[in-house]
Amino acid sequence: MIRFLTPIATLFFAASVAAAQLTPLTRAQALETALDRGARLAVARADTAVAAAQVIAARVRPNPSFSASYSKSVPTYHYSFDIPFDFPAIRQLRIRAAQTGLDAANLRYTFARAMIALDADTTYTHAVAARERLALSRRTALDADSLLHMVERRRDAGDAADMDVELARVSAGQLANTAAGDSLTFVSALLDLQAVLGFRSERVEIQVTDSLAVPLVPPEPRAATLNETAAALSLESATLSARLQHRSIWSTPSISLGFEHGDPDQPGILPTFGLGIALPLWDRNRGGIAQAEAERVRAAAELTLAQVEARNQIAHAQRERESALARVERDRLVAASANRVVAMALTGYREGAYSLTNVLEAGRTAREVLAQYLTDLEAALIATAELRALGTAPAPDTSRDQDNDTRGRIR
Repeated sequence: MIRFLTPIATLFFAASVAAAQLTPLTRAQALETALDRGARLAVARADTAVAAAQVIAARVRPNPSFSASYSKSVPTYHYSFDIPFDFPAIRQLRIRAAQTGLDAANLRYTFARAMIALDADTTYTHAVAARERLALSRRTALDADSLLHMVERRRDAGDAADMDVELARVSAGQLANTAAGDSLTFVSALLDLQAVLGFRSERVEIQVTDSLAVPLVPPEPRAATLNETAAALSLESATLSARLQHRSIWSTPSISLGFEHGDPDQPGILPTFGLGIALPLWDRNRGGIAQAEAERVRAAAELTLAQVEARNQIAHAQRERESALARVERDRLVAASANRVVAMALTGYREGAYSLTNVLEAGRTAREVLAQYLTDLEAALIATAELRALGTAPAPDTSRDQDNDTRGRIR
């Protein structure tokens, strides 16, 4: 008795002491922390700042220039102001291309936030599921230890054989090892969650507080995900940039205004006026056009890739969610029946109607059913979070906690 009860009691004591020293963390707090500390979000924010700077650069008007010169021939002093100017159509085209690029960067930033939140949400779900599996394995380990004591008492009373005691001891030992393995898995899940949230500690500092919940309302599909919309805007921006380069064969023209003086025959200030434009003799902006066309082709390929990946991810997530929810409903019914079978098997064993093998088999079946229930519920939550992150549902869905009788203790 002491050999199996001591590890389990030690496990419970260590867990209670550790839980008292951990910081409680809800799912909402986990998502907020991930968005505050996420390194990938900083990259997306930098891309948005670059796009905003490009809009500022596109709106900038070229500065005028002033020149002064002297010559021996009259008039001797020359002053001129060169004022470059953009054609209105080219200027508007440049601003539209930059603004569209900024809109695409803003959507990519929003999509990056959604992906970071999805990573944190999924990792949090893994941690909660690991906690529930640990609770299940601890309950079953204690139940197996209680069954071992019952068999030992029956053997001492002459109602059970030594083989029954050894069989119960083997079962209790295996379940104690399972509880220890689930404890390690739970700690690993918490460490993974801390890594996603940006913690740099080598020990567990947080404690997940939310429970697994069955999602009720399915996400409503949209025409396109955030990533698809951002890729479409990037293609539009690249198309406008290519059109701009085709129209920029002629360099920016300029108006020259000035005056001269120093001519004895013509005293006073002599105004001058001129118009300057570069002639596209050697360079017809072939480099800029080629680069813009290549970026447009790449943007079109990225849009196609984003559409294919988004449709594939959504299709997989929707099917996984529907299948997981259907399995969850079946698991709830099967788990309730399995719990009743365990209770009847224990009652029959106490009364001598069933053998110990029947009790152990009923308990094993019930544990597998409850573990499968947790796995299917975890899959449904992750698929729902993935659909929400892909932009198919703007807000988290409402949910309800699972029934207490389904998660009830195996007796």
